[in-house]
Amino acid sequence: MKIFFILSRIPYPLDKGDKLRAFHQIKELSKHHDIHLLAINDATFHPNALEELKPYCKSVKFIKLGKITILRNLISAFFSGLPMQVGYFYNKALKKIILEDIAKRKPDLIYCQLIRTAEFVRGIKDIPKLLDYMDVFSKGVERRIEKVPFYLKPIFRMEYHRLLKYEHEVFDDFTYKTIISEQDRALIPHADNEKISIIPNGVDMEYFKPIDIEKKYDILFSGNMSYPPNVDSAVYIVEKILPLIVKHFPHIKILIAGASPTSKVLSLKSENVEVMGWVDDISMCFAESRMLVAPMQLSIGLQNKLLQAMAMKMPVVTSVLANNALHARPGKEILVANTPEEYAVHIITLLNEKSKAEAIAENGYRFIKVKYTWVAMDELLNKIIT
Repeated sequence: MKIFFILSRIPYPLDKGDKLRAFHQIKELSKHHDIHLLAINDATFHPNALEELKPYCKSVKFIKLGKITILRNLISAFFSGLPMQVGYFYNKALKKIILEDIAKRKPDLIYCQLIRTAEFVRGIKDIPKLLDYMDVFSKGVERRIEKVPFYLKPIFRMEYHRLLKYEHEVFDDFTYKTIISEQDRALIPHADNEKISIIPNGVDMEYFKPIDIEKKYDILFSGNMSYPPNVDSAVYIVEKILPLIVKHFPHIKILIAGASPTSKVLSLKSENVEVMGWVDDISMCFAESRMLVAPMQLSIGLQNKLLQAMAMKMPVVTSVLANNALHARPGKEILVANTPEEYAVHIITLLNEKSKAEAIAENGYRFIKVKYTWVAMDELLNKIIT
């Protein structure tokens, strides 16, 4: 069958969760179907993006959004009542281009990733459509309301209520709905949310695999470092957890690795903390670290960093919120904490007890290998659409 993918980002390089998910879904689905990709782009795209995507797509179209267009889109969204997450990308001229391309390709299915792309196809009735909610944007914004400066709170509250309404409204416009985790599905504001299919993220175990090399760092935190939940977690590690650990390990080394670190993240640098921006091979950051610590407090969905670390046989310490999506067994396959003191105890234990660290790492590796490969996840998706 022909599948027309509409994405709010070009799925390359794989530096963000939505790009990673889309890339691997396209790659796997292309084994059985013809993929036509239309990706909106609000930044300079990677020079190798087209070359990386072409092997899996019958056609590829990138649509550039300039800053003036984005500003107009946001102003229009403000007055129209659309959530800013949707309005940022949406305008009638772009919708016309997308509808013309759909008419040209004559797909058997339209795949929209994130509610950001839903508005372009809501009026189409004669072609089956799939919406990958991925995450619950409304809940993510709600969790951030208390963290933002007071002058931004009214804007975030407005966005929260608009997202709640929109996530409910678009539900009935799509034939199929998917989402990453059960905890996210339960938060979609619709009476029939149990009809949403769970399609977790996976991990490429040929790329993220155990590498036996010398360790340079005791703790790793990775991710796109302009993403607010990641920034919040990095600050939490350095400001809340590190002071408790440094009493026992004065020379402990923490690596914060990931694209686009904000000024707040860069300010965390010290003799104990290294901040590294984009790296060509993030797997080496994992390989050179003893453990991953991910105290996610604001995040929604399943964290790819957890899957990647466990696939590389690293012990992982994370939050209850993050593990609720993963469903690893605390104390067996993963370590879970709620407070800085609990994180510190787990970290100190892993540094002091090599056998404990190895057992958690081995159990976590087996858990991921059975439950979270991209091939297995995309087989689930293929069953839904066929």
